[in-house]
This record gives sequence, C-alpha cells and structure tokens, in this order.
Amino acid sequence: MTQDKIFEALASSPRRQILAFLSERELTAGDIAARFEMSAPAVSRHLSVLVNAGLIDSERRGQFVVYRLVPDHLVNTLTQFAFEICPIGGPLKRESRRAKKAAG
Repeated sequence: MTQDKIFEALASSPRRQILAFLSERELTAGDIAARFEMSAPAVSRHLSVLVNAGLIDSERRGQFVVYRLVPDHLVNTLTQFAFEICPIGGPLKRESRRAKKAAG
C-alpha cells in the first residue's frame, strides 16, 4: 500500500534529511552523497525508497539524474512545515535555501 511505503520512507532519519535538503532545490545523487557523506549505493537505496513512496521524482539530464520533491504531495506539504521547526531538518532546509540563492 502507498501509506506503508510513505511510512517506511519517513521512518529513516537519513531519508528525512534528504527530503529536507531537497526542499528548496533539485539535486543529483552525487550532490546528496557529498553533503551527507554517504556511499553512492546507500544514497541510491534511500532515493529509491523515496521515489517508490511517491515523495520525490527524478529526471535524467544528460549523464546526471536530478531529484526533486513532488510538490503537490500532501506528505511533502506537511513535512515542509515540520522542517521549519525541526532541529535537524530546519538547518538543512535553510542550507538548501542559501545554496539555491547562491546558485542564482
């Protein structure tokens, strides 16, 4: 069931952190791996769970795959609010926002 996949995705702290970091901009798997010091296979597994839950989607752009939040998903809307006050998600969201502004 979809709800089970969503709860499975949100049960993992690294996946919640990835969602927070994706909250303001699109990222490649390499960008995510570098930010969280995860191996490429670990990032790939986390991204796969998030995609299967319908929380993020991906798009191939040349040799890269870019990941982004699914903007109209209710869970993402609720987590965006939670990230504002979360002691871990909040700083990641702000860091992502600053990086987006710096990239212009």
